[in-house]
Parts: sequence; structure tokens; C-alpha cells
Amino acid sequence: MDGIYDSRRALGGFLRARRGRVAPERAGIGGGAVGSRRRRVRGLRREELAQLAGISVDYYVRLEQGRATAPSAEVLDALSRALGLDAAERRHLDTLAAGRPDPVPRQRIGPGLRRALDAMDGLPVFVTNHRLDVVAWNPLGAALMGGLDVPGRRDANNARFVFLDPAARDLHPDWEARAAEAVGQLRVAAGRHPDDPELTGLIAELADASPEFRRIWDSGEVTMCAAGRKRLRHPVAGLLELDFETLHVPAGPGESGLVLHVFSAAEDSPEAAALRELPA
Repeated sequence: MDGIYDSRRALGGFLRARRGRVAPERAGIGGGAVGSRRRRVRGLRREELAQLAGISVDYYVRLEQGRATAPSAEVLDALSRALGLDAAERRHLDTLAAGRPDPVPRQRIGPGLRRALDAMDGLPVFVTNHRLDVVAWNPLGAALMGGLDVPGRRDANNARFVFLDPAARDLHPDWEARAAEAVGQLRVAAGRHPDDPELTGLIAELADASPEFRRIWDSGEVTMCAAGRKRLRHPVAGLLELDFETLHVPAGPGESGLVLHVFSAAEDSPEAAALRELPA
């Protein structure tokens, strides 16, 4: 994964990407020019971020270059505040700074999880692992997400589907948001499991095949599974705006924690009626 993800330089790369996204004006620094020099960098300079965080420029430079390791909680707090990191980004920063990757997990779909999927027959549900492979689903989930249960219809990896299959732009009217979401989740997974060869191979493949993936990856996007609303376009049911929840399945020793993605709609809404008619 040379050139796209190197665990030894991941902390510095993340700091550099987030530094580039902080508008100088937001940090109280003149944007067009500083003194008599016009700005030549996007976002904050290293020395500006170091000053905002209250740490030495030399130490911050060594962090970015991977020559300083194990920064203290106080330094991470200060950098997080200066960069305006949200909760997901801060957790990712902590993971990278700790430098203790989780072991590559195994994956198991237990009978209890399978029964839970079958019991949720009125709601579209599918399950992903840390690589965004769709590893289980119920019939409505398969139908909603582009025919998961039809061999050869679509790639079973959501990131590969989003970036390499033109059908993803039909399914996802808000394609850019879904693309950023996929990249952000893969970045979190790479921070936790840098020794997973399948994950590193997937990221390298997508970076090679999709300039859009590379662009979003270089922005330092970080995303955790959450809840909210998503729009999906089904060839029969049409455009649907659905609520979604992500439910985390605790992992056993040495196993992969899986994520259930559950879609629903208010009982009397047009979307609920459309889901009831969805061919499954």
C-alpha cells in the first residue's frame, strides 16, 4: 500500500491532512497574507498549528515526520482542539498515536445473528465487517441494496461497489456523501488493523482504480458508523428517504465486530408503503 497508507507514517499523514482543512481565518490567522508573505499552503502552517496547540514547532514537525512517537494525552487534547476534531476523528487520532494495532480479526456469522436477521423481515437489514464486505443480509436488505443475493449482480464489498460500479450512482443519489463515508470507515479500519492484508490490498486497489477514492482519501476523511437518514433509489420503489441505524455486534476473542445496518420508515409514510411492496 505504498503511497496510500503506511502505518508508520499514519499519524503524521492524518495530522497533515487535518491541518490542511483548517481555514486560517477560523483560527484567528489572516488568510490572504501573513505579514508581507502571501500564503502558499492550504490551511494552517506547521508553526501556526504548533502555536495554537501550545507545543514546540520542532516537536510538531517530528510528529508529522514520524520521528516522535507516543505523544501524551495532553498533547493530543491540544492538537484535537486546535484542529477542531470531532469525536470520531479524535478516537482515530488516539488509535494512531497509541501505535498498538488490533490483531487481524476473524469473522463469524453466528446462528443468533442469523436468526435476528430473519426475524427482522419487515425491515431492510444487512451486515458489514471492518473491510465493508457485506457478509449477511435479509431479503429486503438484499433487494434495497442493489441485489446482494443475485450472484454477479454487484460487488459484495460496499467500497468497491461505490467507487467502481456505475450502478452505485443510481442507487445513491447522494453519491459523494456515501463515497466519503466509505473512505472514512476504511481509514478507521486501517488505523486499527494495519496488518490486515485484505484490507490494505482493497485500499491499494481502490486508490489505483479510482481518482475519486484517492482524492477523498488524501483529504483525511474519518467516519464512524452512526444513525440518520439516507436516500436510495430503487428501480421499482423509486426514490426512498429512509431512517437508518447502525448496531454493533460485540466480537468474541479474536473475532471481528460486525455492524448491522437497519433501514426503516415511519409507519404511515409513503416510504413504509414502498418497503412493504419491495420485491424480496
